[in-house]
Amino acid sequence: MSTSSETAPAARAHPAAPTAPSAGSGSKGGSSARRRAFGPGGGRGSRRTHRALSPWLLLAPGLLITLAFNLYPFLATVWKSFTDARTLTEGKFVGFDNFQALFHDEQFWVALRNSALYVVVVVPLLVFLPLLLALLVQKHVPGIAFFRSAFYTPVVASVVVVALMWVWMLDDRGFINGVLQMLGVDPVPFLSNQWLLLLSSMLLTVWKGLGYYMIIYLAALTNVPRELHEAAEVDGAGPIRRFFSITVPAVRPTMVLVGALSSVSAFKVFSEVFMIAGPTGGPGGQDTTLVMLIQRVGTGLQGRTGYASAISITLFVLTLILMLFVLRADRKDKD
Repeated sequence: MSTSSETAPAARAHPAAPTAPSAGSGSKGGSSARRRAFGPGGGRGSRRTHRALSPWLLLAPGLLITLAFNLYPFLATVWKSFTDARTLTEGKFVGFDNFQALFHDEQFWVALRNSALYVVVVVPLLVFLPLLLALLVQKHVPGIAFFRSAFYTPVVASVVVVALMWVWMLDDRGFINGVLQMLGVDPVPFLSNQWLLLLSSMLLTVWKGLGYYMIIYLAALTNVPRELHEAAEVDGAGPIRRFFSITVPAVRPTMVLVGALSSVSAFKVFSEVFMIAGPTGGPGGQDTTLVMLIQRVGTGLQGRTGYASAISITLFVLTLILMLFVLRADRKDKD
């Protein structure tokens, strides 16, 4: 009896030590603390904000570059087109005077005619000739890699170097006229005749762009099922019939893409004509294009940047109309 009565007070004097919390209860306590730290949302709001901002942070450098070097110059060009600004002066607002002056500028109509002719001649060639080249080099035969590289070489070559080579060949005392003289044929004025000079520039543009669009067509031709050609061949269809009945419909979207790209490039042509015809745009400036006219009018200490901006905006609108026409024609054919 005495032993038990002595033990009870001792037990009351030394209570049992608290047990360590279990792993589950500790994690719950930590989660509660984090929820209290992050607020009622428990950190979900911050994660959502992070997810929403991350794409914009990644796009920010590219967007800033686009705004600085594309959007701002475009808006500045639009504003200058309504002023009489020059190279060293801001100028004052003149409304639509620059655009009205375009209709009375003979050189503008000459440049517009040449640019339009460039589109009419160059675009069909760059739509169909690269497709034929792609069909030729698509075949897996020994040595075909050499021809693919040879056709693509003009694309990577500098346009200045290529143009100088063409000038050397087409000059009155150049390679081609030298051969013609050896054959007893009079020299051909490739670089002194207005239309032959423009035609030479067009051929240079086509020759330099063949390889680029050929690669685009090669990628499209890989998606044309081989079984369709085999079935048509069994039915007796020849190569020409298979080309127009199978190949052309299959690569039609690619042809629209090539047509749109080549149309814009042809309408904005500059380097080829400038290198062959010279800064003056050929004899009497009769081979000047719209971009050459913009460069001529808007450069120099007395350059009329306001008038050049008006020509640039006109070129932009005409290019946009051309693109819409190509897309509308393709949509109408699909319907």
